[in-house]
Amino acid sequence: MSVFTSTRGGPSPGVVAPPEDRALWGRLADADGSALTELYRRHCDAVYNFAFRRTASWAAAEDVVQATFTAAWRRALEGAVDPLRAPTARAVLLVMAGQECANVVRSARRQRLLHGRIEADAGGVVAADHAPATAARVDDEQRMSEVRRAVARIPTAQREVVELVVWSHCSVAEAAAALGVPEGTVKSRLHRARRSLSTVLDVDALKEALS
Repeated sequence: MSVFTSTRGGPSPGVVAPPEDRALWGRLADADGSALTELYRRHCDAVYNFAFRRTASWAAAEDVVQATFTAAWRRALEGAVDPLRAPTARAVLLVMAGQECANVVRSARRQRLLHGRIEADAGGVVAADHAPATAARVDDEQRMSEVRRAVARIPTAQREVVELVVWSHCSVAEAAAALGVPEGTVKSRLHRARRSLSTVLDVDALKEALS
């Protein structure tokens, strides 16, 4: 779906309050392609930045954006789009992106293994990867990998609220609606997550994880 081609090179510089999505979501449920395009326009950057924090890879984040909105369209065609319980679709799309992250990471792992076998068969001579990659992007990925490994050590439920509320700037209400839990549960999980992370990260990494 070419409409999902991205030209982003890094996280958005600021956070803008998301617009009302209920009407668009209803049109998406009726398999309206223009509604999907508008939802993509509104939320692709949020999905991209979420996916980068989850995968620590800019390339994987691009793939996750594509996969997430393709999955949303597939649900629409199947008549399987659930009603939107919050004013915006951002948190719902991020939860979907989280599911797609695992698929993208597994696919990337298989590709690395295949590349390794090809390199071994070719005597270690394989054409270089000429995809553009600046030093800044590499540094971002390395730093995010360190934070990601630490965040992976806390329980999944706590990690989800960090990703939605802290990293993606969803409101507590949005996160609660997307996760299907009470708002008080989100708040308590977030409190426990901050406490847990303070025991496994140094000060600088903690700031990175909770900013």
